[in-house]
Amino acid sequence: MSTPWHILGAGSLGTLWATRLARAGVPVRLILRDDTRLAGYRASKGLTLVEHGVAHTYAVAGETSDSPEPIHRLLVACKAYDAQNAVAQLHHRLVPDAELILLQNGLGSQDAVAAQLPLARCIFASSTEGAFRDGDWRVVFAGHGHTWLGDAAHPTPPVWLDDLHAAGIPHQWSADILTRLWRKLALNCAINPLTVLYNCRNRELQAHQCEVATLCAELSELLECCGQPAAAEGLQQDVERVIHATAANYSSMYQDVANARRTEISYLLGYACQAAARHHLKLPHLQQLQVRLIELLVARGLPRD
Repeated sequence: MSTPWHILGAGSLGTLWATRLARAGVPVRLILRDDTRLAGYRASKGLTLVEHGVAHTYAVAGETSDSPEPIHRLLVACKAYDAQNAVAQLHHRLVPDAELILLQNGLGSQDAVAAQLPLARCIFASSTEGAFRDGDWRVVFAGHGHTWLGDAAHPTPPVWLDDLHAAGIPHQWSADILTRLWRKLALNCAINPLTVLYNCRNRELQAHQCEVATLCAELSELLECCGQPAAAEGLQQDVERVIHATAANYSSMYQDVANARRTEISYLLGYACQAAARHHLKLPHLQQLQVRLIELLVARGLPRD
């Protein structure tokens, strides 16, 4: 029997991975935060994937962090601000050479998790797949995309990529995963905060082209300064392409604010501004964007970090 996938985080991407792996016959365990949540999950009979309007339910096993089974492979699919503490609660179950796949937005949380598990292999991931939950234990596959995975310290691909192939999860092992993550960070910083501030879908940013262009110029300067020239190349054109391709969408940060949820600002705009400060780089428009966004979050009664 193949090594089970333990999945931490029953949000849209965690559920999307769990259902597709289960559909392919790969053993999956969904880790839930407490006994109450576990009881609710068991009453539902499993996880439901809605794809092309058709729903299928998969009997994925559920458990809490107290389960005695050792964890060899862990997909960490929770929010960036939860990742470190959530993994710490599983520390006693992780085998010394466990493999963790870190599927968080932005940068910063991945290094924090890796630092607390020096013997584990931490693989960074970046995904463009789209999904949303339309009910408890249900996920709607909203946009077919791609997932890049990589390990800057150990470039050899893991054998379990075969599981992703069997599950129909489009993926690529990347030798330059940090470039990929920095590029996505810059894209998110140029788009997400503005959709919150202007209370709009992505397409409405076309009315703010000068502001987007100015942010892209500063973000490109930051990427160059941080040793990521490949991530800076053609950034503005890529941002404009994403805005056009996702015109009808609301950004993830917009959705968080609209639903009165904590945002991942510290791992996106906050991380970028901290990196600029470390390099004594003055990026006035990016820094002012952070100030404006924090003011809006505070006014909404939401955490500023």
